[in-house]
Amino acid sequence: MPSVRYGSRLINYAIQEREGLKGHYISVDNVDGVILKGKSVPPEIADKLILKKARWIIDKLELVRSVAAGDIVSGSRLPYLGRSYYVQVVVNKRNDRIQIEFTYSRFIITVNNLSISQAEIQSALLDFYKQKAIEKIGPRVEQLSQRTGLTYQGLQFRKMNKRWGSCTATNRIILNIETIKLPYSLIDYVIVHELVHTRVKDHSRAYWSLLGRHMRNWKTLDARLNK
Repeated sequence: MPSVRYGSRLINYAIQEREGLKGHYISVDNVDGVILKGKSVPPEIADKLILKKARWIIDKLELVRSVAAGDIVSGSRLPYLGRSYYVQVVVNKRNDRIQIEFTYSRFIITVNNLSISQAEIQSALLDFYKQKAIEKIGPRVEQLSQRTGLTYQGLQFRKMNKRWGSCTATNRIILNIETIKLPYSLIDYVIVHELVHTRVKDHSRAYWSLLGRHMRNWKTLDARLNK
C-alpha cells in the first residue's frame, strides 16, 4: 500500500482507478481508509495529490476514529441492496427535517445542524429503508407470487428483531425492513420462503419439499442468509 509522510504522520492510502472521472477524488472512511479515485497516474503524482489534501485527510481520519461504533457520520458506510455505500452528512439550516438521498454511489444525509442526535438520524434512515422496501420489494412479492402460484393476503414491512419475515394464519406476509439491505438473490429467497408458508405453516418435510420445487438452490441461499 502506498504512503506519504506529512510532518510526523504517515498517511497510507489505496488507489482506485476510475477512468471515467474527469479529475481525482479522495474519500476517507472507517472501513476502507484513504482512497484516491481517478485516472491512473504515476506513483509520484499520486503522492502529490494525497499531500495536497493531507491536512483535510488527517482531520477526517481523526473524525471517523473518534465516533462511536454505529454512529452515522461522513465517512460511515450504509448497507443497501447487498452493497455498502459511503455516507456524506451535509448541513442545510433551511431544512426542517432530516433528508436522506441515495445517489447510486453514496448516501447524502442533510440535517439542519450537526448537533442533531443519532437517534433522529437512525429514525429517518429507518423511514427511508421502509419506503425503499415498499418500492423495491413490494413488486417482487407480487411477481414471485404469480410465478409460483402461491397467493397471499396483503403485505407489510416492519422492524423485526429476530426474523426476516413471517406469514400469518390469514396468509398476510410481513417482511423485515432490514431485507432491503440484502442482495436481490436473498431478498427473493426470503419472499419465496414466506410465500410457501401460505400453503404449509410449519417447517415440516412437506414445507421444504415445496420450497425446493420453487427454489432449487434454497439450501445455499439459506446458508448465506444465516451467515
